[in-house]
Amino acid sequence: MTAILNLKDTLAKMPMLRGRRPETTEAERQASGAFRTLAPYRDGNIYSAKFAGDAAWERHPNGDELVQIVDGSCTLYLMTESGLETHEVGAGATVVVPQNTWHRFHAPDGVSIVTATPKPTEHLTVDVEDPRTLSERDRTAATEEKWR
Repeated sequence: MTAILNLKDTLAKMPMLRGRRPETTEAERQASGAFRTLAPYRDGNIYSAKFAGDAAWERHPNGDELVQIVDGSCTLYLMTESGLETHEVGAGATVVVPQNTWHRFHAPDGVSIVTATPKPTEHLTVDVEDPRTLSERDRTAATEEKWR
C-alpha cells in the first residue's frame, strides 16, 4: 500500500511536549499528542515527534534508525564503543544511527523530528551519563521496551 505523508501539515497540528526528561514515560509521551506513528515501514514504523528538553537514552537492537530534523535543532549524543560522540544538528539534517547504538537528544529550544525506526526500541527510564555502565539487572529494571 502506498503511503503519502504530509509532514508539514502533520507537524503543524501536533503540540510540542515541553520539559521532556529521561524519566518521561511512554504513556506520558503518547498522552501529550507530541509523538505520532505515521505509517508502518519495513520492520518498524515512521514516527514524528515535537519536544523540548532531554530525551532518554535509547537503542534499536534490530536495525539502524533514520532521523530527520525537520524544524529546530538539538544536540544528538551517541554512545559508541570509543565513547561519547556529540553532534549539533538542525533543520535539514539527516542522521543514520547505527543498530544497537545508545543515543539521546538534548533540545532546550525544541525540535521536530521524523524517524524511520525499527522495532523494538529500548528506552531507559533513568537519567545516566553512560548507559553502558548499568548492570544488566539495573538496565532491565530501567528499560521500557516499545513494540508499537
